[in-house]
Amino acid sequence: MGYTIDRDARCAVIGYGSWATALVKIILENETSVGWYIRNRDVLEHVKRYKTNPRYLRDVHFYTNNLKMSDDLDAVVREAEVIVLAVPSAFLKVTLEPLTEPLKDKFIISAIKGIIPGDYLTVAEYMNRTYGIPFDQIGIVTGPCHAEEVALERLSYLTMVCKEIGNARTLSEKLRTSYINVSCSTDIYGTEYAAVIKNIYAVAVGIAVGLGYGDNFLAVLISNAAMEMGRFLEGTYPAPRDINASAYLGDLLVTSYSQFSRNRTFGLMIGKGYSVKTAQIEMSMVAEGYYASECIHQINKRFGIDMPIAETVHRIVYENALPADAMRRLTKKLV
Repeated sequence: MGYTIDRDARCAVIGYGSWATALVKIILENETSVGWYIRNRDVLEHVKRYKTNPRYLRDVHFYTNNLKMSDDLDAVVREAEVIVLAVPSAFLKVTLEPLTEPLKDKFIISAIKGIIPGDYLTVAEYMNRTYGIPFDQIGIVTGPCHAEEVALERLSYLTMVCKEIGNARTLSEKLRTSYINVSCSTDIYGTEYAAVIKNIYAVAVGIAVGLGYGDNFLAVLISNAAMEMGRFLEGTYPAPRDINASAYLGDLLVTSYSQFSRNRTFGLMIGKGYSVKTAQIEMSMVAEGYYASECIHQINKRFGIDMPIAETVHRIVYENALPADAMRRLTKKLV
């Protein structure tokens, strides 16, 4: 075994969006001290003074004596052994830009369900190539778990993924609460790409709803999306995995159906006639499916896997195809 995480390893969360805020809430249930990098000074001062995030999950109140908050990235990273990345993938580069503190002895957890735009890399791949972090020092936290329901302490399920199952089990204890169940996995590649691809399918579902398709069609669309996801994972990186597990199918279902799904909302707006740019402007949060669509399109040029749903979304959001026409053609390809 390579890198081993100590049970008392200190955690720090990078980011101040809804999922970052939810993760801070979860980890604080198990740790006496948690670092939190909030690069927006107004948000930082508000949390310190009022004990809530003014922009996301405002109903979550923090016991700030247990929080080591700062807008100094180096200071936050220096004090922790486990670094949880929880910013939109499009902003990861700029977020980490100020960092001079070495990461070689840190364990990096990606809570980002997205692709690094332009690099066509997942966060784990990007951290490995850019910062030289070995994959046995990288973990993924994933699963059908919306931040809004965490804030309400509704029962939710996460999957902690590490190359070494022992590390996954250790880290799972930092996430397990009375309302969070945690399972463990070693499928870093599969769970991370599944979390990316499901965002594309949620956009497709939103487009279909916006166009007036009903529940019967949505059931067919999502079941075909699950099969398409399985083909992509098996065709690009075969490994023992159960595509029906919550980290794969469960995450796909909640992102496709939930009122909290920003990707579904993004697709819904496009289906109702919004342009891509207008939909992005109207939304207060990033829809990862937009960036994921281009990435998967580029990756699949090498593999040629049959992915009609993903390609339909790409034609709509990147090639200006009319949603109604593109979805009509897709209906002939589903089973």
